[in-house]
Amino acid sequence: SLKMDLLHSNGVLIIQHLQRDYRAYQDFLNFMSHVGDPRNIFSIYFPLWFQLNQVVGTKMIWVAVIGDWFNLIFKWILFGHRPYWWVQETMIYPNQSSPCLEQFPITCETGPGSPSGHAMGSSCVWYVMVTAALSYTVRWKDKLAVTLQRLTWSFLWSIFWIIQISVCISRVFIATHFPHQVILGVFAGILVAEAFEHTPAIQTASLRMYIKTNLFLFIFALGFYLSLKLLDIDLLWSVPKAKKWCANPDWINIDTTPFAGLVRNLGALFGLGLGINSEMFITSCKGKNSCKISFRILCIAASLATLQLYNFVKIPTHTEYLFYILSFCKSAAMPLTVVALVPYCVHSLMKTTEKKLN
Repeated sequence: SLKMDLLHSNGVLIIQHLQRDYRAYQDFLNFMSHVGDPRNIFSIYFPLWFQLNQVVGTKMIWVAVIGDWFNLIFKWILFGHRPYWWVQETMIYPNQSSPCLEQFPITCETGPGSPSGHAMGSSCVWYVMVTAALSYTVRWKDKLAVTLQRLTWSFLWSIFWIIQISVCISRVFIATHFPHQVILGVFAGILVAEAFEHTPAIQTASLRMYIKTNLFLFIFALGFYLSLKLLDIDLLWSVPKAKKWCANPDWINIDTTPFAGLVRNLGALFGLGLGINSEMFITSCKGKNSCKISFRILCIAASLATLQLYNFVKIPTHTEYLFYILSFCKSAAMPLTVVALVPYCVHSLMKTTEKKLN
C-alpha cells in the first residue's frame, strides 16, 4: 500500500541518517543488538534471577516463551519486510536508484520483520526484572523510605527505557528493522509481561501443564502455518528474500528462521517444567541449603559457567529436521541445568563438606 511504502521510505531515511552520523557508535550499537537477543534470557538473565528469586525466574521463562510465540504469530500475520531487502525490491524509487544500506554480520535475519523480536524480548524480560526489583520497595513505609522508593522507581524505569531505546536504535542501525517495527515490539513485549503479572498459576504448574502448554503452542503454530499453506500463502516467504539480498551468504543462519525460534522456546519451557517438577529440584532448592547465600552464589556461578559451555556445542545444520530436534534438546537442557542439575550438585557438595567438618 502507498501508506506502508511511505512509512518504509521514511524508515530508510532514518537508517541512512543513523549509519552516516552514528558510525562512531557502531561497536556499541552492535553490542546493544546482542543485549536484546532473546537467547540471552536463557543463558544470562534466567540463571541470575532464578537463584535469587525462583518466582521471578520462572515468570521470566514463561514471559520470554509466550512473548516470542506471539511475536512469531504476529510476524506471520503482518508480513513485515526488513529494510535490507525491501530497498532492493521496492518500485517507489525512480530510475531504480535504491538507497544503499550497509549490512553487518547480524543484519541478515531470515524471518519477517514486524514486530521486532529483539525489541519485544528485551522489553519483556526487563519489564519483569524492573517490576520484581521494585516489589522489594513496597514495604518501605516511613517518610525517608518513601522518598528513596520514588528515586529507585525513577532510576530503574529510566534504565529500562534507556536499554529499550538503545536496543531499538541498534536494530534500526544495522538495517534489520524499520523504526515502527521496533516500537511495536517494545509495547507488545510490555503487554505480554504485564499480563503475566496477573497469572500466578504458572508458579504451581505441574509437568503435565507444561507439556500441554508446549503441545498447544506447537500445534497452533504448525496448524496456522499449514492452513495458510493450503490457501497458497507461504509463511516462509521471507527466507528466500534474505538469502537473495544478504551481502554475505555466511551471515545467513538457520537459527534465525521462524521455526527455529519456536523450537528453541518450546525446549526451554519443557526444560523448566522438567526441572521444577524433578526430585533434584525439591531436594536442593527446597532443602535447608536453599536459604544460604553461599548456596545461591555457588549456583549462580556454576550455572553461568556451565551455560557458557553450551555455546561450544554446535548443532549440525545440514539436515533441517535434525537441527530442530537437537535445538529442542539443547534448549531444554539449559533451564534443566539451572533449575535441577547445578543446584543438586552444589547441594551434594555442601552436604559432603559439612559431613567432613563434623
